[in-house]
Formats: sequence, C-alpha cells, structure tokens
Amino acid sequence: MFYISTRGQTRPHSFTEAVEVGLATDGGLFLPEKLPDISGKLASWAGLTYPELAAEFFTLFGPDIPAEEWRSLTAEAYSRFDSPDVAPLKKISEQTYVLELWHGPTLAFKDFALQLLGLLYKRQVKLKGKKLAVLGATSGDTGSAAIHGCMGQEGIEIFILYPNGRVAPLQERQMACTGAANVYAIPVPGTFDDAQRVVKECFGDPSFVSAVNLSAVNSINIARVLAQCVYYIWAWMKLPEEARATVEFVVPTGNFGNVMAGWMAQQMGLPCGGFRVATNQNDILYRFFETGEYKQGDVSPSYAPSMDIQAASNFERYLYFMLGKDQNRVREIMLRMKRGDRVTLPKTASSFRASRMDDATIAEVIAQVWKDHGYVVDPHTACAFTDMAKDRVSVVLSTASPAKFPEVVQEATGAEPLHPSLEVLKALPLKTDPLPATAEAVKAFIREKVGA
Repeated sequence: MFYISTRGQTRPHSFTEAVEVGLATDGGLFLPEKLPDISGKLASWAGLTYPELAAEFFTLFGPDIPAEEWRSLTAEAYSRFDSPDVAPLKKISEQTYVLELWHGPTLAFKDFALQLLGLLYKRQVKLKGKKLAVLGATSGDTGSAAIHGCMGQEGIEIFILYPNGRVAPLQERQMACTGAANVYAIPVPGTFDDAQRVVKECFGDPSFVSAVNLSAVNSINIARVLAQCVYYIWAWMKLPEEARATVEFVVPTGNFGNVMAGWMAQQMGLPCGGFRVATNQNDILYRFFETGEYKQGDVSPSYAPSMDIQAASNFERYLYFMLGKDQNRVREIMLRMKRGDRVTLPKTASSFRASRMDDATIAEVIAQVWKDHGYVVDPHTACAFTDMAKDRVSVVLSTASPAKFPEVVQEATGAEPLHPSLEVLKALPLKTDPLPATAEAVKAFIREKVGA
C-alpha cells in the first residue's frame, strides 16, 4: 500500500516513509491510495484484545512491517494503560455509552496514537542509524502524549510548541516536568493556530527538514489518524448487536483528527449510523457543517483549551474526499483558507452533524451529568452532552480525564478530581524554552539542539 498527498505533488510513499516525514513536501497530508474494505474481517476480529485488534488493523496499512512485529509493537504501546480493556466502554443510561479514552500515561486520547508512534520512531532510528528530530504543536494533550511516547529514547529529540498561557496548567506540567534531556517544551506567544503555522512553515523548508531529519508528530501524521480508527471498531464491537448499525459516535474535536478517524473507519466498511462533531465556543467546524462555509475567526480561550482552534489541520483530509479526490482543487482551496478567505463548499449528504457549547454551558453540563448519572466528565467531553439523538444509541468519546481540569470540575461537582500521576507533577519545577512564534527562531533552536 502506498500513501499519496492530498495536494498531489509528492511522490507516493510507503507506510514507514509517510510516518517518518509526517507532512508531504507539497504541504499536503498523506492518505492511503485506497482504503481497504474491513467489513468481512469484523466477525473474526470480535474476540481480540485491544492490542491484537490494533495489530490486525495496522497490517492492512503498514505491510512493510511484518505482522509479527506489529503484534509486538501494539502489545508494548498499550501495556502502560491502566485499564485491562485499554478503552473501556461504559453504559451510563439506556441510550448513552461513554468510551473512556484517557487510561494511558498522559490521561488523554492522544496516547492511543502517540504511544505507538513513539515506538515507530524508535524503530526507524534503529533501522537507519540516523537521529530524528520530532516537531509538533499542541493545544494541550497532543504535546504531553507525544513527549511521553518519545522521552528518553536514544536518537530522538522532541520539540513541542504550545500557546503560552493557553493550555491547562497540568497539561503544561506534563510537558515541562519530565526531566528528560531529549524533551523541549516551547511556549510561544499567540494561539494554537500560530504554533501550528510555525510547524507547517518549518516543514515547508525542504533543506531544513533534510538537515535535521525532521518528523511531524501532530495529527497531520497519518499514523495518528489510523491508530484512532481502531477504537471506533473496538467500541462498535462492544455494543449490543441491535445498536451497531445506527449508533452515533459523538466526538469532541478541534483539529478534526479524532472524528476523521471514525469517518474513515466507516468508509472502510464499519456499519455505523454517523458522527456528531462536538465543538466548544470556537466553533468553526460547527459553522461549516451547519452552513457549508469555512471561515476562520478569532480564538476565544475556553474551559476546553484543546479545542481552541480555528485552523483544523485534518479538515484537509476530509476535503480531499469531499472534492472527489481532486488534488488540484484541494490545493487551490487550502491556499484560499491559508489567506483567511471565506470558503463555501456545496452541502452534500454526509454522516456528520455538529453541535457547539459555550463555557457557561460546559460548567452546567458537568454538574448535570454528575447529578443524572453519577459520572464525572472533563470540559471537552462535556461538549458532547447536548442535542443527544433520541432514536438511536450514542457513544460519547471521552477524550481526557477530569483530573486534568480540576478547577472547573470541582466548581461544577463540589469535589476535586485527583489522579496520582498528576499530583506528583505539582511539586516539580517547570523547564521550558520560550521562543518567538516564527519559523526562523524555531529552526535555529532545533539546529542548535541536534547539532545540525
């Protein structure tokens, strides 16, 4: 299987090549040339453990890695999760289930992809004997999960940009209190979109990418999205059979990667009902699915900081399919979006609908879910609990532990959510490397640290 760029001006890559470079040289995102049909495999996958299911899934997408090695990689990747199910599916009412995706090392759904991606990077370094510089931007959870997937690994230096003062304090501590010599937590002024812009500009310099052997850790990396496909299949198989065909997955999302993974699984033959994109008050995706218009606005800091995004990177992958895989049109529209133009796309029948939630409502919903179900949700997951389907089962993807956002959760429920791993961080000093939000400053810093 080969991977092509959404913008059509990069040669086809193997799986390991696409994972190593992350972003295509033409600025596009990698996708498989053709999505495989998994519908005939679902019955045989039903009795597998989570790591076994992930291995079977990835053998379809990474045939350049032997099946036995995939089994070893996924077993190691999910060995540090604190639930035997890895992704437990909990029923909280007759029509509502919660898929808990926060049992990994950093207590957020990003661990599903980044524990595995860290091992893939380690494999590449060992095979090639060449050091790797890993670069990403985060609005909160990606950075800590990426760091915990790569920290302490020989031959890998990891650089994570994040908007200064705009991530939750405990999210920052997970990045800046590791003590690992190969980790660089880099606060920059502005918003997540500013940090992401700098990352893309760095990858837009081919000589720099080559000089430092740069790889992208954001959800622009195809391995991230593929790893997230697995937990949709897992949850679907855990549901009662009569609920599967119509189930609606409700997905808190800002960068569109989490819900894109579910949609791709559906396109591969997972027979489910559809998806609701749950946004916070930074609602560009809600506005798009309501009106067909994609127009960036200002970012307003919120209780759900990982969703404080106006430039949803993974939207480009969906756009590629929406436009009938016309790479020239994708390239043209992405250029217009980069300029900040208002882009209106024809409304077509899709599996998506959308909802939004402001901060005042987030606090109310956390309190209400606790009162109604005795269940505590974090502010991002709270965004899912509105406009629930009346005629079908809903599976809410719970994206982070409430313990990562103690202030708003305590205010809503009356009790502070605690987790031992986070309590340890509170006493540790922060180690950060602040930089201006420019590609020149970041490139110079990376060159200095990797000795290039």
